[in-house]
Amino acid sequence: MTKPPYVFTQRTPAPQPPVTLTIAGSDPSGGAGIQADLKTFAALNTFGTSIITALTAQNTQGVSKAMPVPCDMIAAQAQDLACDITIHAIKIGMLANTQVIHTVHSTLDLFPHIPIILDPVIVATSGDTLLEHHAIDALSELIIPRATLITPNLSEASVLLGTPPPKNEQQQRETTLNLYKKFKKPILLKGGHSSSNSSLDFFFDSQQLLELAVTRIKTQNTHGTGCTLSAAITAALASGLSLKDAVIAAKDYIHQTIQASASWNIGKGHGPVCHNLFPSPLPALPKTHK
Repeated sequence: MTKPPYVFTQRTPAPQPPVTLTIAGSDPSGGAGIQADLKTFAALNTFGTSIITALTAQNTQGVSKAMPVPCDMIAAQAQDLACDITIHAIKIGMLANTQVIHTVHSTLDLFPHIPIILDPVIVATSGDTLLEHHAIDALSELIIPRATLITPNLSEASVLLGTPPPKNEQQQRETTLNLYKKFKKPILLKGGHSSSNSSLDFFFDSQQLLELAVTRIKTQNTHGTGCTLSAAITAALASGLSLKDAVIAAKDYIHQTIQASASWNIGKGHGPVCHNLFPSPLPALPKTHK
């Protein structure tokens, strides 16, 4: 009998991981949405669960169609999870429309006292709109007040504030502070879509304004970077890091994922990043969850 080239064996028992939850839309190309979130959760040693809010038809070149999941199905997914599995951190992504937002807002009562990372998915990397415009108010009034951290990109920050997108570092800094003033929530303003030579994010938690900068990697493979970053923050929080340390660790992780996939050629547009980095970028941490 021919011996298989690879034998997958578990040499030591795996410790029980913290459990993370993504509430988001599906991406059949696997680079963004719940697919990216679950890959990130696994790569960072957490056990990922999901509530699907929308189905999309998309690839690396863009989104051709999106369909919200019926609200009763969204609620049923949440109820079945809540009565069976203890969740340690939640990431919220694509919510599609006002009805979905109201449903998700109600389901969050099933998961009290849990950190929530909100990636306000309004505009995709390709430029496609993923949240109905009239749903912005519902997002601001119902979901943002429940969030532990909000992670908009420059375009999303513009929509949330009703102002032009920031064009330079000083405007990014001011936008971060203005978002905090409006929502009274910690902010991570993502600058990855800017045209500068560095990828500069701003983090403000009411105490300290941090500038998180890395050298921009020249690659088209940036599909799902926002989803991946917010999922990484979620995993880090579930693993016991403070919010500031979780943001710093996640920024390093997303930079490594882009670097690792820089030469990939998957799809004809903005390709995916490499979620599986070995060993895991997060340090081994003492178990701080129940």
